[in-house]
Amino acid sequence: MKERQQEILVIGSFMMDLVVRTPRVPEEGETIIGLSFNRFPGGKGANQAVAAARLGGKVAMAGKLGEDGFGDAFLSVLEEESIDSAYVLRDVEAATGIGSITLDEAGNNRIIVVPGANMNYNLGELGEIEDVIAQSGIVMLQLEMNLDVVCEAVNLAHKHQVPVLLNPAPAQKLPDEMLAKVTYLTPNETEAKILSGIDVVDAKTAGKAAQALQAKGIKNVVVTLGDKGALVAGETGTEYVPGFPVQAVDTVAAGDAFNGALALAVVRGQSLAEAARFANAVGALAVTRPGAIPSLPTRSEVDQFMLGRK
Repeated sequence: MKERQQEILVIGSFMMDLVVRTPRVPEEGETIIGLSFNRFPGGKGANQAVAAARLGGKVAMAGKLGEDGFGDAFLSVLEEESIDSAYVLRDVEAATGIGSITLDEAGNNRIIVVPGANMNYNLGELGEIEDVIAQSGIVMLQLEMNLDVVCEAVNLAHKHQVPVLLNPAPAQKLPDEMLAKVTYLTPNETEAKILSGIDVVDAKTAGKAAQALQAKGIKNVVVTLGDKGALVAGETGTEYVPGFPVQAVDTVAAGDAFNGALALAVVRGQSLAEAARFANAVGALAVTRPGAIPSLPTRSEVDQFMLGRK
């Protein structure tokens, strides 16, 4: 077996989250007084990389930051989390990506993303890390980058027989040719509907959507259902994996926490259902804390949480 440089290679986005907490979301044309403002490092790629690293994973990340203070802050975060940043590039023209987030008192969020430098990561730069992809245990991808880059990353991983976990967010249509090379697809209800054409409202309809996606050639589909858990569909059939009820404070990074945990669990040999239960616990813990990266739990916290709920 070829030697792995890292268990997980995340090719993805960096977004500095600018978060306004408010009693409620304002109506069109309305101004209201907010409760607080905070700045948190985030972005689906960075969130998922940190989620896996805090759980004990050996993680590397590839992507692009601006030559600015937000970019410097992200490199510090990666260093603090022991994530290999050797494949993170800087862009002299575009700024580091940002996310503008409005968060109400119930923990619900509205998000506007300005990708910035993330969209400037190009095919040539991706090609330079083909050897890194080939020596990874699993490659994690999202859709906050140029879609051509994401598709080519899937192709390169497939070429070297490296599993791919694709979190198809933000939601959009994707080429069937690319989806057929994905090992693990992790849509939420909205994303599953867009990709399968089936309205997902519960575990039963999630199962139908997952089967429709498997018919496109995807080996494993995990439909995330928020606090209700997840529906997993693999080679042995479909299974509903219940979630862990908690009091939500901030749902911003819940899906990213889930994905980072799922990737680590499957690369370490857990069954898809076992991996989803572990990921459900990580996602549940994340929503009990504010922020994106600051909310992501450690392995000891997750183990303790799950031990109390057996």
